[in-house]
Amino acid sequence: MEKEPGLLAASLLALVCILIAPYITPAWLLSLFVILICALLFVVKKSVYTSLSIAVIAALYGVGLIPLVVFSTTFAIIILGEAAYRIGGKGPKGYIPFTIVASASAFLVMLYYGYNEPLVAVTGVVVAMTLHSALGERNDKVFIETLGVAMTMLLFYEIDFYVNFTLLVTALIIAFAFGYFSYRMKAADLSGIFAAILLGILLIVFADVRWFLIMLAFFIMGSAMTRYRFDAKMAMGVAEGHGGVRGYFNVFANGLAGVAAAVLFGITGDPVFTAFYLGSVGCATADTLASEVGVTGGTPRLITTLKQVPCGTNGGVTLKGEVAGTTGAFVLGMCAYLLGVADLTLLLITTLGGFVGTNVDSLVGALWENKGVFGNAGTNFLATLIAGLFAMGAYLLLV
Repeated sequence: MEKEPGLLAASLLALVCILIAPYITPAWLLSLFVILICALLFVVKKSVYTSLSIAVIAALYGVGLIPLVVFSTTFAIIILGEAAYRIGGKGPKGYIPFTIVASASAFLVMLYYGYNEPLVAVTGVVVAMTLHSALGERNDKVFIETLGVAMTMLLFYEIDFYVNFTLLVTALIIAFAFGYFSYRMKAADLSGIFAAILLGILLIVFADVRWFLIMLAFFIMGSAMTRYRFDAKMAMGVAEGHGGVRGYFNVFANGLAGVAAAVLFGITGDPVFTAFYLGSVGCATADTLASEVGVTGGTPRLITTLKQVPCGTNGGVTLKGEVAGTTGAFVLGMCAYLLGVADLTLLLITTLGGFVGTNVDSLVGALWENKGVFGNAGTNFLATLIAGLFAMGAYLLLV
């Protein structure tokens, strides 16, 4: 990312705005002041994306689309966090000062404003870390981070879900410990680690730690099967890229639908969302195992025509893959059953959801992914979503 000498000026602007914002009314007056300062920074300091990002969220605050606490906390996380990252040294080690400064700044801002929902700040910080690591050296990184953090915090601000502070701290410890060991094992890159941490925190605070353990079971099975006969898959040209290291796209594609179910469960307490969650994660497990094991099961057949196709073709299925995928979904369901999240009916639904979902994934791959309509991540997300909906429908029918 290009150097922006206006970052120091932007940091000072952030601090001033945070301090005076509660006393400046109407909102558009502060917004206009910030936008004018940003215009000056843009012209004088050539701080293109920093100035633009600040101006955009200031405008959103000025017209009432985001509340003051979200506006100011976004300011604190992005500007002060980025300054800490650059001062502390870029690269993986730079995320230590980034995390410390962004988190401390966010919590101090919320304390100053008398806002007591720390989950909003936590999600903002982790999304900032995810986007920061995923976007690499893009010149518009700060701009995208700012909008992403502001919209994420706005979402959880509007949900207004109370989280016990002890539970939140516990979730942070568990999720970050998982992220650390995953990174050490090279199971995911930094963006994938931060994305997984975010999903883990949400699973624990909106549902409970058992839901996280179920997702962890999927992660372990998926990582193990990625390494299953890896040399043979490399020789065939169908091995997972980057040595099986997952990025944020893969994490969100397989986990986002399930986490949405956990959030809905936390808000409503309706057990139908337990079925949605298990069906979705069952699908992610089944699809991963079907893909990783199935490619070693001989010549696949296209699911739409049953004609033989080369290994690695989207939509290609093998008997070995179908058995592996369904078994994986069953094992995941058993984990849920042993943890007390699922009964025998939900165990059956999880297994069926995995079977249905992995074949939906193959069908979408054959019909649209091969034509470039969807990428692999889009196909995975659609399959997990449909599997979750199928499991929810099956639950309503059977219970």
